Amino acid sequence: MRRLNPEHIKAVIELINQGPYFRLLSMEVKELDIGYARVEVDMEDKHLNPFGGIHGGVYSSLIDTAAYWAVYCEVEENAGLISLDLKVDNLSPVKDGRLVVEGRRIKAGRSVCLAEASVVDSHGRRLAHGTSKQMVTPGLQTINQAVEAMGYKPLPPKFID
Repeated sequence: MRRLNPEHIKAVIELINQGPYFRLLSMEVKELDIGYARVEVDMEDKHLNPFGGIHGGVYSSLIDTAAYWAVYCEVEENAGLISLDLKVDNLSPVKDGRLVVEGRRIKAGRSVCLAEASVVDSHGRRLAHGTSKQMVTPGLQTINQAVEAMGYKPLPPKFID
């Protein structure tokens, strides 16, 4: 099995955390590895619904993000991923604090991947859980296309041979 290039992972985390939607929600990818991703966000007013609790779409965005990046490290360098399906179970509301989301790959296939993610608060209480199915897209939505779209510097190779 090829090894991930730590310099690539560092550069990818830096790149994606500058993405417009990530900045909008103030979420940050903190860790990426084979079959794993960790995303964190400190709750702000912008994450709340009109009733003062977290908006369900925030849980959905966090789960989609952590699941997507949990699979990223296993696809070919010239392939992207597109979310096909997202199922989220909102288990408990929250109003403030830090949310930690851990995504884990369930299956990384040649054309379809499946991952799950859970959102917990700073006390380890599970707030939401979900699964995401992604389609592998050779040549479409690749990390190099993200680099180009964001005007970022070229990244180191993804794998060390």
